[in-house]
Parts: sequence; structure tokens; C-alpha cells
Amino acid sequence: MAFTRTHQRPLGSTGLQVSPLGLGTVKLGRNQGVKYPNGFELPSDSEAADLLTLARELGINLLDTAPAYGSSETRLGPLLRGQRQHWVICSKVGEEFSGGESWFDFSASHTRHSVERSLRRLETDYLDLVLVHSDGNDLDVLDQEVYPALAQLKQEGLIRAFGFSGKTVAGGIRALDQGDCAMVTYNLNERAEAAVMDHALSQQKGILIKKALASGHLCLQGEDPVKQGLAFVFDHPAVSSAIVGTINPKHLVHNVQTAVEVLDQ
Repeated sequence: MAFTRTHQRPLGSTGLQVSPLGLGTVKLGRNQGVKYPNGFELPSDSEAADLLTLARELGINLLDTAPAYGSSETRLGPLLRGQRQHWVICSKVGEEFSGGESWFDFSASHTRHSVERSLRRLETDYLDLVLVHSDGNDLDVLDQEVYPALAQLKQEGLIRAFGFSGKTVAGGIRALDQGDCAMVTYNLNERAEAAVMDHALSQQKGILIKKALASGHLCLQGEDPVKQGLAFVFDHPAVSSAIVGTINPKHLVHNVQTAVEVLDQ
């Protein structure tokens, strides 16, 4: 089983159509300072290429990456050559990761630098979606220059839509009022940001879900935790897509098959 075009969902009013699951690519470029239950080795180029091929075969069209994901963007560029039209690419601004540590910059100059660098790394002349990688102080971040800078980049055609990956309800709601999309944490264990999703639905804005399976921790619970987790996420009508970050082909197949079962019920 795979996603078909009929499974795709609108990302708010951006005009973008996305598969119900997106492929998160942090594990293509970074294995330090990540919150997964088990350690892992970064996949080889051939393994990464096979994973992307499998994702396409399964009907996934959304890729989620970020400068803070180590070498993820740099690796994706060559791997996606000749395939740009098949993918909706989401990257981020604000967070940088070097020397094993994160740091943040929400200035207009850094925002433009980050987007232009992502374009070079990903070997494309536009990004479908750019999210602000918040440091957790969501309202303070939104008071800085990053959102106006992204609005300008959208006007210039370098990005098609922009939004916010935050950690608070107040930040998510305010970000949606000014932007196109929010990425929120939402799973069976963490439901606090449901209010952001309700607001998005009322404003016809997009919602992407991070940690739908609690970064893998949910998979340690229950009889069929993946099915329970995805059924819970997709039950909310605001959800455009949930990002899954696996580099295990069997897990990816299982996640898509389970999502199709849930959505077709």
C-alpha cells in the first residue's frame, strides 16, 4: 500500500499539496544531541538514495530538512538532482548546529543568508516552505526580524510559504496570524498545542506535526502504537501532514501502510 494523489492534503491556503506523512531527514545528517530512544549511524549515500526512492514509491512527496540537521541539506542536494518537481521541500531558519551545539540567530541578515545557503545546498532556486526553528521563546522570536525577512523572501519568489516550528500555544497562534503554517508537537502523550491546530483550521492555515510518534518513544507502548498514534493525529481535521524521521526502510513502509489503513477506514 502507498499514498495516492487522493490521499494528499492541502497545506492550508498555500496551494501546496502534501502527502499525509512527510520524511524527516535529521537522521541523514546528524546523530549528536538528538532525542531518540537509541543511537544510530548516519546512512551511506547509497542507503540515503534508496530511502528517498522508497519514499517516492510509497507516495511521500514532503521532505523536511534544516540547517540544524548537520549535513542533511548538503547530502540531499545531489541525491535529489533531476527530481525537484516530485518533492515539496521544507527547510528552516533560526537554528544553527556546529561543534555539537545549537545556537540561534533570528536577524534579517542571517535569515536571508540561511535561505540562500539552503538553496545552494539543496541545488534548487526555490524552497516550498521555510519554518522558523524557535529556541522556545516563541513570542520573543516573533518580535525579531525573522518573520518580516521571510515575508520579503516570499515576495521575491525564493520561498513559496513560511511558518513557525515553535513550542508554545501563544507563539503558534501568533505565528499563524502572520504566516502560512505551523509545525506543532502533537501525539498521544503531548496534546497541549491542539489549540494552535484549532486556530489553524479556523484561519485555513497549514499544520505539520512533529513527534507524532513521540520521537520513537511511542513505539515502545501498546499493542499497535503506530496505528494508535497515527489515528489520533489524523483525527484532527487541521493536520496536513505528520513528519516521520526514520531511516529504517521497514519502519517507513510500515508507517505508510498503517497511515493508509487509518485514512481509508
